Amino acid sequence: MQTTFTEDQLKDPGTRRANEILRNCVHCGFCTATCPTYQVLGDELDSPRGRIYLIKDMLENERVPDEKTVKHIDRCLSCLACMTTCPSGVHYMHLVDHAREYIENRYKRPFSDRALRWILARILPYPMRFRWALIGARLGRPFRFLMPDARLRAMLDMAPKHIPPVSRNDDPQSFAPKGQAIKRVALMTGCAQKALNTDINDATIRLLTRLGCEVVVAEGAGCCGALTHHMGKTRESHATAAANIRAWTREMDGKGLDAIVINTSGCGTTVKDYGHMFRDDPLAEDAARVSGIAMDVSEILMQLDLPQGDDKGLTVAYHAACSLQHGQQIKTYPKDLLKKAGFTVVEPADSHLCCGSAGTYNLMQPEISAKLKQRKVRTLEARNPDLIAAGNIGCMMQIGSGTRLPIVHTVELLDWATGGPRPPALDRVGQSGDAVPILR
Repeated sequence: MQTTFTEDQLKDPGTRRANEILRNCVHCGFCTATCPTYQVLGDELDSPRGRIYLIKDMLENERVPDEKTVKHIDRCLSCLACMTTCPSGVHYMHLVDHAREYIENRYKRPFSDRALRWILARILPYPMRFRWALIGARLGRPFRFLMPDARLRAMLDMAPKHIPPVSRNDDPQSFAPKGQAIKRVALMTGCAQKALNTDINDATIRLLTRLGCEVVVAEGAGCCGALTHHMGKTRESHATAAANIRAWTREMDGKGLDAIVINTSGCGTTVKDYGHMFRDDPLAEDAARVSGIAMDVSEILMQLDLPQGDDKGLTVAYHAACSLQHGQQIKTYPKDLLKKAGFTVVEPADSHLCCGSAGTYNLMQPEISAKLKQRKVRTLEARNPDLIAAGNIGCMMQIGSGTRLPIVHTVELLDWATGGPRPPALDRVGQSGDAVPILR
């Protein structure tokens, strides 16, 4: 794609990176075949190619963003299926992130939009605030019909029936390995996950220590910054990301780290991009070091001696989170691990398509999100599994709200298969209704 940015415009690092990305695009349209919003809406401007044209025009002409441009960019899930499909290597993630920052700085949204985004940015990244919000949402659910805004109704619907107690395993500390120490790793405990599902981190710690890892929860680490980053709130996202970088580099420069383990794939995609996010910052070197050893939990488990398991007699429908299969290009590891542990693994049709969660997308674009959820649930249930597994808490909440099947994190099943406790989710009622517990 030909661009006409001036030399002065290209002095801005974000614009310079956008120019590089735009020049790689050859208008082929392969991205439209795998874009979920284009599949649902059928509008060229709701495809990556269409959004690229809008972004190019906005940036080149230094336009104040208009309502039309903002609408179509807001509708983007950032699922990154387009990057997997693109034959030209267009790095759409960096382009749309820059566009969102540009919009955040130059576009005045309607008051209701500003208020919603402000609330989400100040609640979701903070576990205790989020816990109180979930409790409030549960109390307010009977009054759902009074809410005039579909987004507010979606926020009430998000609250799970079961809000777990705080897990002290998420406090800064170190967990000794069982037997000989093989690796020393830091576990990112996250933010929203600590309020929604404490079983995941607990299972991760048990599994990693069982396989010979010392697991460290670093003092000062918290939210990865993804939620605010994808809203274009760069100052806020970089502040939380910088806290992580400092916390982990202290461990790296102290007793050392072999990996930073992340069990929420949406966070993993962002942490692995810290090197880019901080490329012009004094923390650039440390950010690159952190990104260099950041690993999804499935990646570190592939390096460890996970025991071969007997047939469990359970069929698991594996949902591939977009942030894992497209953002991190990790496609087979979780399935390989589940099979090795003794589970029968099946996949839904169109497994490359998003479930509609996408961070805060299901709260800010509830109608499109609901359509994507319905399709994902339908294709998963069509495989007649006993349960569903995924590697991202957002996907688990989204899919779990639309099915009676139990949904658990991949690491919970691997922990169970290697001597850990039975995942509590197998015996709990799903958000959508009374799920039949798995008795095996």
